[in-house]
Amino acid sequence: MTRFLVSGLINIETTLRIERFPLEYNPVNFPFFGVHSSVSGVGYNLAKALTRLGNDVEFLSLIGKDAAGQLVLNALREDQIPSAGVLQKLEQTPQSVILYDSQGNRQIHTDLKDIQEQIYPPAEAEHALSACDVAVLCNINFSRPLLVKARRLGKPIATDVHAVSDLEDDYNRDFMQFADILFMSHEKLPLPPEEWIQVVRDRYPARIIVIGLGSRGCLLAERGRQEVEHIPAVSTRPVRNTIGAGDALFSAFLHAFFQGDSALEALQKAVVFASYKIGAVSAADGFLDSAGLEALYQQTRPA
Repeated sequence: MTRFLVSGLINIETTLRIERFPLEYNPVNFPFFGVHSSVSGVGYNLAKALTRLGNDVEFLSLIGKDAAGQLVLNALREDQIPSAGVLQKLEQTPQSVILYDSQGNRQIHTDLKDIQEQIYPPAEAEHALSACDVAVLCNINFSRPLLVKARRLGKPIATDVHAVSDLEDDYNRDFMQFADILFMSHEKLPLPPEEWIQVVRDRYPARIIVIGLGSRGCLLAERGRQEVEHIPAVSTRPVRNTIGAGDALFSAFLHAFFQGDSALEALQKAVVFASYKIGAVSAADGFLDSAGLEALYQQTRPA
C-alpha cells in the first residue's frame, strides 16, 4: 500500500445548476434541488479519492476556527480521512461557488480568505514528509516550502498546476520545477496541447507530464520517450457536473502508477475513474473504490 502525503486546499463548496451560459439576469430563481453545499477543495478531493481507492493518506491543510471548519472536521471523520494534519489556524474557512450547466460547462468562484498568507508549521510538515512514499503537493502557498523539504528527503513529488498559461508563470514555476509528475489543464494554454507538452518537457525536468483535455481525454509525455500518447475520453455514465474531473484524473493516476502500472495504463484507468466521477454533482463525490475502478476499466479498456 502506498502512503501518500497530500498538502492542499479545503473549502466549503456550493454548486448552482443553471440553464445555460451566459447567465441572463433575473432577480429571483428557484432551482429546486439545484443548489448543493459540501466539503471540497483540491486537497480534500485528492485525499478523499486516494483514501477511497484504498491508499494510506496523510493530509495537511489549514481551515478556519469557524462553524465551517467544524463541518470540515465532521466530513473528514465521515470519509475516514485522517484529520491530525488539518489545522484550525485560519479565522475563516475558504469557500467556493460553482455555476454549472447541463453541457458540462462550469464557472468557479473561490474565496481563499487569508490562506495564501499562512504557513504550515515546518516541523509538523517535515515529520509527515519523512513518513510518506509520495508527496502530492497542491499549488497552494502553504505547500511551497514542502517542495524543497520533499526533494531533500528524496520523495517523489506530484503536482497539478491546473489552468496555466505561461511557461515561466511566477506562481506555478516552483511547482513545475520540482515536480516529478506534473499535471495541468488545456483550458488556458497559449499553444495547442500537443505543442505545449513538448515545450514543457524541454523546460522542466518532470519525468511524466499529463495535460487534461476535457471531453477529448488527455495527453501523456514520459521522459525518455519521444512520442506523446493521446488517451481518449470514455463515457461510463451521464455527466452531471465536470467540476473535480481533473482532481479525479490526477488521484487515480497516482493510485495506479504507484501500484505498479505503467504510466499509460495508469492514465487509461484514471480516465475511467474521472468519467465515472463526473456523474456526481460535488467535486468531492462520485469516486469509485479500487475494485469498482478495476471492473469498470476492464469493461472499457482499449482492445
